[in-house]
Amino acid sequence: MKRLWEVKETRFATGKMPRLCALLALLFAAGCSLCAADVGTFTPCLQFFYRSWPPKGLAGTPICQRFINKYRFATLYSRPRRSPWFSAYLYTVPAGKRPSASWKFEPQLAYPGGDGNMEQFPPGPLDQNIVESQAVQLDYINSTYSRGHLNPSLHHMSHDTRSSTFTLTNVVPQKNGSNDGPWELLEHSVNHTLATYCLGYAYVVTGIIPYRNDEHWLKNHRVAVPEYMWSAYCCPKYNQSLPKELTNAFPTYAGIGRNDPNSSEEIVPVDKTVKKQFRGYDVRNMSLETLEMYLKDRFNTVVSVFYEQCTGSDLTENT
Repeated sequence: MKRLWEVKETRFATGKMPRLCALLALLFAAGCSLCAADVGTFTPCLQFFYRSWPPKGLAGTPICQRFINKYRFATLYSRPRRSPWFSAYLYTVPAGKRPSASWKFEPQLAYPGGDGNMEQFPPGPLDQNIVESQAVQLDYINSTYSRGHLNPSLHHMSHDTRSSTFTLTNVVPQKNGSNDGPWELLEHSVNHTLATYCLGYAYVVTGIIPYRNDEHWLKNHRVAVPEYMWSAYCCPKYNQSLPKELTNAFPTYAGIGRNDPNSSEEIVPVDKTVKKQFRGYDVRNMSLETLEMYLKDRFNTVVSVFYEQCTGSDLTENT
């Protein structure tokens, strides 16, 4: 019997884009909605990937996340799991306060010809096409899980882009002990490191690792719960005047966080000295190569996060 994540989904690398969409690619970059291609291809939003190269090895439904007629980030979504495999985005130094949580959904998952802009959940009962195609707010109500961002609002400058991260196609069921503890510390650490030492663009991909065998679910097989979360960044150009503790943090670095205190310690050990509320939700920092090793082991296929592992001849820049 195949594991859930081995269920065949549309691969984003097929390149089978309708001719009309190909002709209107430049219009897409400006947020044009003349062709319904925000779901099913990454072509309109390749700018969120290093060298316009999406991660390889995972199958799912690509979403170019559009909000107020502008692409904000990209997500590889799993329809069977009703949750994302990963979200990819460009880091920018944050500004202003965190937006209020106005949760949204993706119309084109429910209706192929729908509007490409994500929409706020309406009051009252939802159309059944929306309920069947993706996670909804009711899935998280009265559960023991929070809505865990893959692409966090903290990592963006624009208020609209920060607001766009509050879509359920960008979140997974995450335990509060992780979301409010070690994982939050990781997001702040990445924010400080990239804001201080990265020059120019920083590409970030954050995803999940499913349970190997016994999947966990919200609401009777509605939304799949990940066993781990992972994140990696690629900073092509960075300040070479790095403190000693960050010499291995460029051009790439990664981390894996526990989302289940009862998981084994093979991937991420448990620090038994931390506060009880955060115990078992540790984050382990690691190299990109180590992360990809664990992804290969769990997904049983080679997973490549960045083009040529974010290496090249033009990576560093003296200041």
